[in-house]
Amino acid sequence: MKLHLEIWRQSGPETEGHFESVDIDDAVPQMSILELLDYINANRVEEGLEPFYFESDCREGICGTCGILVNGRPHGPDKNKPACQQRLVSFKDGDRLKLEPFRSAAYPVVRDMIVDRSALDRVMQKGGYVSVMAGTAPDADTLHVNHETAEKALDFAACIGCGACVAACPNGAAHLFTGAKLTHLSLLPMGKEERGRRARNMVDEMETNFGHCSLYGECADVCPAGIPLTAVAAITKERARAAFRGKDD
Repeated sequence: MKLHLEIWRQSGPETEGHFESVDIDDAVPQMSILELLDYINANRVEEGLEPFYFESDCREGICGTCGILVNGRPHGPDKNKPACQQRLVSFKDGDRLKLEPFRSAAYPVVRDMIVDRSALDRVMQKGGYVSVMAGTAPDADTLHVNHETAEKALDFAACIGCGACVAACPNGAAHLFTGAKLTHLSLLPMGKEERGRRARNMVDEMETNFGHCSLYGECADVCPAGIPLTAVAAITKERARAAFRGKDD
């Protein structure tokens, strides 16, 4: 399988980047995007050339580190799949692939296709956790959560924090990410004691680093965890609830 690739090169956040052309004649359709980059890098190392820098970890679609733009789309052409699960079978022989880092003002480029996504971490640090005494493991049985609520909370907790939603949004909004975290914790009894403070702090931090929601829904279209667009509504809902109940909530 022949492919022509344009791969982004950038030595750091303060330098200008450029695309470097690479032609492959023997790509295998079953390869993932990351395996293709592995193959290219292995050949470059053998030739004494500098490899392309990108991130990956589990390669099972659950860690969220492998984010890149493929022909301008976060992760790749297939909906709701991370880059490590995007296969070359989705492309045709002779296709041109443009690989570059996630594009967002909140994601400065560290090197090549690696970006700094710590702005998402700062949102989580403002309240994406439970700090109250939750008890020991056996105590979990004493807190009643019906099956439907538990399953719904798990659906929103599935967010892997890859940041594709931000890269897909024309305004660089992180509403899907933040809304998923707020919804998950609002549904469970362990997180309700600090629900108001969480909403105020997380939304304030989100708005400091990211843009306003564009209302187009591109975020849900690329989310590898399939977080529904309804998560975005949690931003307004949880902030309004916190304002109504006051600072003691």
